[in-house]
Amino acid sequence: MPRPGAAPLRGSAPAAGRESGAASGPEAGAAPDPGSGPAPARSDIADPGLAEAGDARIDWARRAMPVLGLVAERFAAEQPLLGLTVAACLHVTAESAVLIRALRAGGARVLLAASNPLSTQDDTAAALAQAGSGISVFARAGVDRETYYAHIRRAVEPGPDLVIDDGGDLVNTLHQDCPRLLATVRGGCESTTSGVIRLRQMAAAGALAFPVVAVNDTAAKRMVDNGCGTGQSVIDGILRATNTLLAGKTVVVAGFGPCGQGIASRARGLGAQVIVTEIDPVRALDAVLQGFRVLPMLAAAPLGEIFVTATGSRDVITGEHMAVMRDGAMLANAGHFDVEIDVRALDRLAVGVHPEVRPHAGDYVLADGRRLLLLAEGRVVNLVAAEGHPAAVMDVSFGLQALALAWLAADPGPLADQVHAVPGSIDAEVARLKLASLGAQIDTLTAGQSEYLASWRQGS
Repeated sequence: MPRPGAAPLRGSAPAAGRESGAASGPEAGAAPDPGSGPAPARSDIADPGLAEAGDARIDWARRAMPVLGLVAERFAAEQPLLGLTVAACLHVTAESAVLIRALRAGGARVLLAASNPLSTQDDTAAALAQAGSGISVFARAGVDRETYYAHIRRAVEPGPDLVIDDGGDLVNTLHQDCPRLLATVRGGCESTTSGVIRLRQMAAAGALAFPVVAVNDTAAKRMVDNGCGTGQSVIDGILRATNTLLAGKTVVVAGFGPCGQGIASRARGLGAQVIVTEIDPVRALDAVLQGFRVLPMLAAAPLGEIFVTATGSRDVITGEHMAVMRDGAMLANAGHFDVEIDVRALDRLAVGVHPEVRPHAGDYVLADGRRLLLLAEGRVVNLVAAEGHPAAVMDVSFGLQALALAWLAADPGPLADQVHAVPGSIDAEVARLKLASLGAQIDTLTAGQSEYLASWRQGS
C-alpha cells in the first residue's frame, strides 16, 4: 500500500577538512562534521593498517569518476542526506568507496557491508573505516557464509532510513531477520538484475515493505555497466584466471540480456566463436540476427571450451551438462550469485580436486579422466578473479545510485511498496554529465522541432 513520504532533512553544514589518511575537498567526497549525531558502529575489517594503501587506491578510482565527483560536490553544498542513516550492501571496492564518500559528503551516516565475500578489498575497507569518517564497514575478504550475513545484520542494526543493495541480500535480511526495522525505511536502490528479480518476486507476493528503485534498469546503466562494463571485466577475469587465448576458442554464453550481449560481443571481438543459450525467444532471435549461433545448453555443452553464465537464474549449468563437456572446459559465472553453475554437482562428479591450479582456478578431475576448470569458485568471476568494472563504468552506475537515493530522501510523494523506475530526468542528467566528461556534445531541439514533436495535427 502507499507509504506517506517524509520531509527531507537538509542543512548547510560545511564539508570537513582532511581526516586521517583521507583525501580532502568536495571532489573526494569529504564528509561534513558529524557533530553530536550518533557515533558510528564499530567496524569489522581485516587490518586498519591498510588504510593508507586504501586511500591511494580510492584516489586512483576517483580520478576516473568525474560524474560522481560532481555529484559529491553538489551533495557537500546541498546536504540532501543530512541526518539520515544509509545501510549499504555493495562490493567493497575502490569504486564503491567513491560512492560511499559522496553519500557521506551529503550528510548521511553510512554503514557498509560486503555483497560478496570474495570481492572485498581489505585496504579499501580500512580506508573507509578510519576514525572520524562517519562510516562503519563490516567486510573482510574471504569470510564464510555465517560471517557474511552477520556483517549485513550489523549494517542494518541501527535502523536505516535508506538502503542500497547489490543483489538483494540486505533487503532480504531486513525482511526475514530484522522485520522490526522495516517501519523506518523510506526506500532503497538496487543495482543488479539478480536483485531486481528477487525484489519483484517479493512485491508480487505482497512481502516488500518499502519502495525500491531499480537503478539496474535504467537505459544508461544497462548500456554502460551491463553491456560495456560486464563485457570487458568478465573477459578480463577469465584471462587473468587462465591466461588462455580466446581466439579460435568456442565460448558459450548463457543468457543474452544486456550482460550476456556484452560478453558475447567482446568474446567475438577477440576471435572466439560464440554460442548463445537462451530461454527467451525474443532475445534468442536478437542473438541469431547479430550472427551468433543459438543452441540449448545440452547441445552446446559438448562444443564449448569456455562457458559463461549471465542469467540471474540458477542451475544454468548442471551435472547433466558437465557429463558431456570436453576435457579442459572452463566454467565461469558472471551472475551475482554462485548458483548459476551447480558447483555441488561438479563436486559429486569429481574424483579429485585441485582447488587452485592457478589463482581463482580449480581443477576438477572426473572419473573418465576429463578435467573441468571452475573459475572463482563459481562466484562472479569479474570481481573475484579480476577487479570488476573499470572506474569509468561505475561512475555512471554510482552517479545514478547517489541521485536516486537523494530523490528518495527528498520526499518524491507517496510511493507504493513496489519496484520503481528511476525518474527519466536522473538517467538523462547522468548521461549528460558523462558525455561532458568525455568531451562529447549533442544537439538540442529548436522551438519548431519541439512544437512539431508535440503536435498530432502536422502531417507530411
